[in-house]
Amino acid sequence: MLFDTASVYFRAFFGVPTAVRAPDGRPVNAVRGLLDYLARFITEYSPTRLACCWDNSWRPLWRVVLIPSYKAHRVGDDGEDIPAELALQIPLITEVLTAVGVPIIGADGYEADDVIGTLANREPGPVGVVTGDRDLFQVVDDAAGIRVLYLGRGAGQHDRVDAAWLRQRYGVDPERYVDFAILRGDPSDGLPGVPGIGEKTAARLLADFGDLAGIRTAAEAGLLTAKMTDSVVSAADYLTAATPVVAVERQVDLPEVDLRLPDSVAHPDRFDELVTELGLGGSAERLRVALQTAAQARST
Repeated sequence: MLFDTASVYFRAFFGVPTAVRAPDGRPVNAVRGLLDYLARFITEYSPTRLACCWDNSWRPLWRVVLIPSYKAHRVGDDGEDIPAELALQIPLITEVLTAVGVPIIGADGYEADDVIGTLANREPGPVGVVTGDRDLFQVVDDAAGIRVLYLGRGAGQHDRVDAAWLRQRYGVDPERYVDFAILRGDPSDGLPGVPGIGEKTAARLLADFGDLAGIRTAAEAGLLTAKMTDSVVSAADYLTAATPVVAVERQVDLPEVDLRLPDSVAHPDRFDELVTELGLGGSAERLRVALQTAAQARST
């Protein structure tokens, strides 16, 4: 099981009241929320291996060079513009995860999506990817047992995204999702898309012409409407640059890490200190129980 950690702790931060604080007044809503997500998914799926994947570079320069608008609206004075009360919790999250014994895996110059794409490609299946980010739908692979556990339905709910789900929801297969996302665009990532092409039109064009290259060839051959042809031709520079920006990397140089889920908290003394210091209470206990339950499930 691979966690898109930033995506999950952002959801935790906005889903758990900021009134949830440590005894010394520090906010810990994202910390507790992330622990609850871990406990919930470990309990439900009993994974044998688990990693929290990290954005060592949340906006890699090589992607920005290709599309300067990529995540540009999220840039703050000192990096990513995130709420101050969330920024304070990120070091605490790393401390707690380390005490639990869950590996944190990142790579300089790459986003967590790329780490996930690489691990999903490298590790034997089945693989569940926990995220609130639609970009990762592209890694779905029924034959390899890779699916996305998508946190898009609100608190306490998620979708199990496989090829059938993608076809029903968007009308595309997983291997065409990158082309679909490029055409549609994504304002949350600073991707403009092609003017006049939304989800339904993107799916129809891909059904008719196969892939992005086929659509561009059709435009050049006059097989699209005049308006659509103009949109596709005018977006030529964007369409050329977008594929390596939107497609997750599958061959990032990552260290070999023991991904086995621990049977119990790996460093109990340090974990207990953090639980007391941060007031993690029930969230910590739910994770302890989840680890024990998963260990019992593996032994039977």
